Amino acid sequence: MTSPSTFIGDLGEIDRRHVFHPFTVLGAHETAGPRRMIVRGDGCTLYDEQGRSYLDAMAGLWCVNVGYGRHEIADALREQALRLPYYHSFSSMATDAPALLAERLIGLAPAGMSRVLYGNSGSDANDTQVKLVRLFNNLQGRPQKKKVISRHRGYHGVTIAAASLTGLAGLHQGFDLPMDGVVHVRAPHRLWEAEAGESDADFSARLAAELEATIVAEGPETVAAFIAEPIQAAGGVIVPPEGYFPAIQEVLRRHDVLLIADEVVCGFGRLGTWFGSEPLGVEPDLITVAKGLTSAYVPLSACIVSDRVWRVLADRGGDRVFGHGYTYSSHPLAAACAMANLDLIERDDLLSQVASRGTHLQARLREAFADHPLVGEVRGMGLVAAVEFVAGREPPQAFDPVGGVAARVTAECLERGVITRALPAADTISFCPPFVVSEAEIDEITSVARAAADAVAADLP
Repeated sequence: MTSPSTFIGDLGEIDRRHVFHPFTVLGAHETAGPRRMIVRGDGCTLYDEQGRSYLDAMAGLWCVNVGYGRHEIADALREQALRLPYYHSFSSMATDAPALLAERLIGLAPAGMSRVLYGNSGSDANDTQVKLVRLFNNLQGRPQKKKVISRHRGYHGVTIAAASLTGLAGLHQGFDLPMDGVVHVRAPHRLWEAEAGESDADFSARLAAELEATIVAEGPETVAAFIAEPIQAAGGVIVPPEGYFPAIQEVLRRHDVLLIADEVVCGFGRLGTWFGSEPLGVEPDLITVAKGLTSAYVPLSACIVSDRVWRVLADRGGDRVFGHGYTYSSHPLAAACAMANLDLIERDDLLSQVASRGTHLQARLREAFADHPLVGEVRGMGLVAAVEFVAGREPPQAFDPVGGVAARVTAECLERGVITRALPAADTISFCPPFVVSEAEIDEITSVARAAADAVAADLP
């Protein structure tokens, strides 16, 4: 493999000396610098400093849904920046773009949603959700009802609260996390968690029973909310079995526990519908959105709040000021970007394209890896998918240590000009291309991924 220092020039050296990279081995980066210096993007393709092209099979980090280089979004940003680049939303002050966007989001969201509270990232939005849940119960005279139940392998962000909700050990180690008041339950991951011969209905029922047992053990009077991604993305692209969310929701309603749907990855078309909650039967009280809201052209997140929650906050708050929000909440530039992004999705009928391209992606991956000796499972839905590598297939056995095979496969893909992602929870690589991906590009992604996996398999002892 080519050493980064042989192809990255002054920009790479500047980065090596001054940029603190997230989710990076710090000492290694300080020594070697960046693996690639990306300077341009167009459609599904990125270009590095040396002009080499890469097919981005991950839409950045699950987020550049409409593809790179969309002039329509750039034009909307320019127009808004010249007209009104910023004004705050504190103390009942308002600007037009966030108001129009909120109306649009409520119209697209699942039934029962009422208000939109803006933030900057999925992490801060999930942090906000924890505060809203606490306030919701405090205003009802239930100060002990504060605990939030999350799932192993769930990803909800990196703030203290959001990282605590996240069910990945790497986000806890060294940071004294998770914080008190967060409980994790089993993920609906058939490969590792289902019993032999267990049907989807039985698996879902067992997980719902385990959730109820956890609520009872913790004390229903102390459990405030359950947070879940419709499909667990960074945790492995885990698609729940049929009937999972309806079974879970019966338990939550029985114990008066709110449901937070983390739609940061699934929202705005990733599964071929506006929200991932729709096809999976999720009926949330609170929704978190980010990434696909602007296709990551600028940062923006939102908490979409149900009328049930809003009525408590508004009616029982009295004269008290709601003491939360950010300088950049309701940022007009970000809202204008989101409006232009949603316009593109609607104008180009990208939800239908996700449905057709998603069918092609899922089929091609299954064909490509059906006979691979290291593959335990290919899974996904819409335009998000994963391939999980195992040391043994029947029964599945994990590699020891976990993670090395997936990291090597993604490195081989990168050398072949395709960007995939090794996920932190297991030896899994993910695929989440922009909605504008062509069938030919999907074919290239899958063929390169298979070749990369073959190269790694041939080199294993």
